Amino acid sequence: MRLNLPTPASALAVAAHPDDAEFGCGATLAKWAAEGCVVHHLVCTDGSKGSWDVSEDTAALVLTRQEEQRAAARALGATGTCAFLGEVDGELEPGLGQRERVAWWIRTMRPAVVLGHDPWKRWRLHPDHRHAGFLAVDGVVAARDPHFFPEHGLASHRPDALLLWEADEVDHVEDVTGHLAAKTAALLEHRSQFRSTHAIDDPSRLDQVERFGRRVGERLAEVGRDAGVAYGEAFKRIDAL
Repeated sequence: MRLNLPTPASALAVAAHPDDAEFGCGATLAKWAAEGCVVHHLVCTDGSKGSWDVSEDTAALVLTRQEEQRAAARALGATGTCAFLGEVDGELEPGLGQRERVAWWIRTMRPAVVLGHDPWKRWRLHPDHRHAGFLAVDGVVAARDPHFFPEHGLASHRPDALLLWEADEVDHVEDVTGHLAAKTAALLEHRSQFRSTHAIDDPSRLDQVERFGRRVGERLAEVGRDAGVAYGEAFKRIDAL
C-alpha cells in the first residue's frame, strides 16, 4: 500500500455523472486544491436519468445537474475547468469518438494526474461507470501518443499517474484528514440527488443531512484505518503511463 502522491500541479477527474467524482475522490481533490493544484472535472454524461420522479423534466434536470456540478467543484476549491461531454445518461459508450474527445480534453488541460472509475471492478451494475472508466484509461493512452488524433493540432501529453476509484485491488490511499467537510459540502451541492443517492427525503430535516454526512465520514475512516491515517480515499494507482 502506497500513501500520498506529491501534490500535482494539475489534476483531472473523469466521471460518468455529476457527483461521481465527489463520491470517488472529492476529498483528494479538495486536499490538492488547498495545496495549489488546479483541479479540473470532465463529466461524460448529461445526468438526465438521475431522478426517480417519472414526471421529471429531463431537459431541465440536465441544466440543474450541470449547475450542481459547478457548485460542487467550487465547494472543493477547484479552480480549473468543469467540462461536460454531454453523452446521454445510461447510454455512454467507450467508442472511438468518445475516446477522441476525452483525449482532446487531456491534451488541452494537461493534468499531471488523471482520476477515474476503475473499469475492471467486478459485479458493477451501472454501465456508465464502467464505460467512463475505460474512456479515462483509453483517453490517457490516446493523449500521450502523438499519432492518435493528430487533427487535434495539440501536443501529446503523458500524465504522471492514473488513480482509479472504486477499485477492487486498492494499492494507494490519499490521506484526506481535514478534508471531510469539503467533500461533504460538495456532495450536498448535488441537491437533485438527495432522494435517489443521498437518502435525504427532506432536506429541511437536519437529522437526515447529518446522517448522510456521517455515512461519508464513516467510509473515509474505514479506508483510513487500513492505511494508518484518520481519513483516506482509496485507489488503484498506475504509474507506468
